[in-house]
Amino acid sequence: MSNHLTQSHKFAAMASLKDACDPPFKEQYSSLFSDASRWSKSLDVEVMEECELPLIDLHHLHCGREEEKMACVAKIGRASSQWGFFQVVNHGISAELLEAIRKEQKRLFHSPFEKKAGSKIFNESYRWGNPAATSLDQFSWSEAFHVPLSNLSESNSCNEDEFSSLREVMRKVAGAMSELAKVLACALAENMGSNGDCFAENCNESTCFLRLNRYPPCPFPPATFGLVPHTDSDFLTILHQDHVGGLQLIKDSKWIAVRPNPDALIVNIGDLFQAWSNDVYKSVKHKVITNRKVERYSIAYFLCPSYDSIIGSCRETSLYKKFTFKEFRRQVQEDVKLTGYKVGLSRFLL
Repeated sequence: MSNHLTQSHKFAAMASLKDACDPPFKEQYSSLFSDASRWSKSLDVEVMEECELPLIDLHHLHCGREEEKMACVAKIGRASSQWGFFQVVNHGISAELLEAIRKEQKRLFHSPFEKKAGSKIFNESYRWGNPAATSLDQFSWSEAFHVPLSNLSESNSCNEDEFSSLREVMRKVAGAMSELAKVLACALAENMGSNGDCFAENCNESTCFLRLNRYPPCPFPPATFGLVPHTDSDFLTILHQDHVGGLQLIKDSKWIAVRPNPDALIVNIGDLFQAWSNDVYKSVKHKVITNRKVERYSIAYFLCPSYDSIIGSCRETSLYKKFTFKEFRRQVQEDVKLTGYKVGLSRFLL
């Protein structure tokens, strides 16, 4: 009996700690969830199939013969054109480092909500929900630390001792993913017959960032997104996700679920690469669905240029007018503020 009580108390304490770390989604956004069951009935939540993304072994990019390297570059280009997404193995980022960031990330997110919301760590980079959401289709049941790489090299006195190990691991992950992102960007440029040096020159710590994501269990699936459907406003994104799954993308005009592969990193094309490639590479809409019982974690690295960088086309007859990254971001923010939704590249078509 005593052992049973002890175990019960232990489970109750664990549940209490979990509840304390979750953001107050239901309380803060109660008006959105009042008709969640009705809204879910009209939502197209059926996923036609689960798929594995094209798998590319990057070993051939570094250590293969010239014909093997060119075949690898072609596979990267083909996946970016046909899917907008692919996964990579032998990418050079150690499993030990990815496991270390996963543990540090979990420790951070399991801190009490009040502590996360009031923390000065990474210059107040904590985000949760969608403050401007007026309907469920604009709302994300998730929390994140959205950290520019420049902030990783800046220390602050608040919580510095407690999270110093997290900061150090994030620096290592950001450095490794930065190198991988530039290698992939150069391969994509090479596949288009262009020089990829501009990606290394223009993408730096001031605008590239790392995002730590947590998707808590949600009592309102399938009416609520973990992350709303969107495209990424960058050149490319590198994603490390756990085994839970939940990532979905548009393929052949339908939503498909991405089967998790713990040994691979996911790469997806962003809006800027689609514009640069003159729509050869596709920035594909994707989303994250919620899970009623299980939390989900992911880490994303975003390769972005400096704000004044001009996004031109690699082809002479461009589909898009020239624009800077700053102009693109400003337009996206204005559209979201006015309509609740991102419009994106179509704003810049000639």
